[in-house]
Amino acid sequence: MLIEPTSSGLYCAAGDFYIDPWAPVGRAVITHAHGDHLRAGSGSYLATEVSRPLIAQRIGPATPLTVVRYGEGVDIDGVRVSLHPAGHVLGSAQVRVEHRGEVWVASGDYKRAPDPTCEPFEPLRCHAFITEATFALPAFRWDAPDQVMREINAWWDEMHEAGRPAVLFGYALGKAQRVLAELVRYTDRPVHVHGALTELVKVYRAAGVRLVETRRATEEARGRSFAGELIVAPLSARGSTWMRRFGDYSSAFASGWMRIRGARRRRGYDRGFALSDHADWDGLIATIAETGAERVFVTHGYTDPLARFLRERGIDAQAWRTQYEGEPESAEKELAIRESRVPDHDSRNTIPDEPRTPDPGFRTPDPE
Repeated sequence: MLIEPTSSGLYCAAGDFYIDPWAPVGRAVITHAHGDHLRAGSGSYLATEVSRPLIAQRIGPATPLTVVRYGEGVDIDGVRVSLHPAGHVLGSAQVRVEHRGEVWVASGDYKRAPDPTCEPFEPLRCHAFITEATFALPAFRWDAPDQVMREINAWWDEMHEAGRPAVLFGYALGKAQRVLAELVRYTDRPVHVHGALTELVKVYRAAGVRLVETRRATEEARGRSFAGELIVAPLSARGSTWMRRFGDYSSAFASGWMRIRGARRRRGYDRGFALSDHADWDGLIATIAETGAERVFVTHGYTDPLARFLRERGIDAQAWRTQYEGEPESAEKELAIRESRVPDHDSRNTIPDEPRTPDPGFRTPDPE
């Protein structure tokens, strides 16, 4: 076992480092800056160059951090480690670990849908693949992002005509910036944002990501009307006194959980948009096939259903218990299981026939 789960995180004994540890350790290799994958207190950190300002915001500018470019290999006690795009959020990475001819890849969180705010996912051949399973049920199949964004923009237009503020809730790092970037294709109107998003928006802009014009809602004149405006806010703002300034507003939530029937109504939103920064069912299955991995380890989400599905199709797969969250679990989790009774003959639920053992020529070349 080149990598194994421990009480502190995923551990590589050969290199004496941890991947996304949830307890302080000597050496941490970080996939991305979400709080369930990045914790303070470790002796040193390795992450992607573009994620440096996000990590500084999350755990402090004095963090002992080494950064590398995507694909750049580093040697850690004789173990070759490189970081490759995961397509999850800005700076997110998969961790490729090679030792004595054996290659493992820890994916962190990832998605396969296009996203203008981050590098697209890079499939990597490996012997063992560590995957998330946040939305690993057939009920979760995403529409094209441009279709979802057209729906969000149409809802904003509808509220503009009605003279009501449109408040869109989403996760502060990743989802909010993705919406602001996708809206560039549809509007030149400014969008108001919660104060918790302003510094993150600056980081994305500094990284070269094009976003619509944003204005901090609390900087507007007291008593100003937000009728017909779009406001993007984190989930923590819902039900807070900050919301009072918007009066009779319409609320919406952008999340993969909105794919489940009735989720919007149960959560009390006027609208729900199934936009996720995680791979859907088809994306997970296709990715696992592309790796050619002969062993698969599932870390968080619907771990048991995915591991069982893979074993039934001849892949050595098992679930690992970790402290990662993905998009935090919701009341829809069991409902999603009930909605996912897909017949075995559904061609979308098959692993393509291909050799499970990677060919000897699949190593990622070192950058020039």
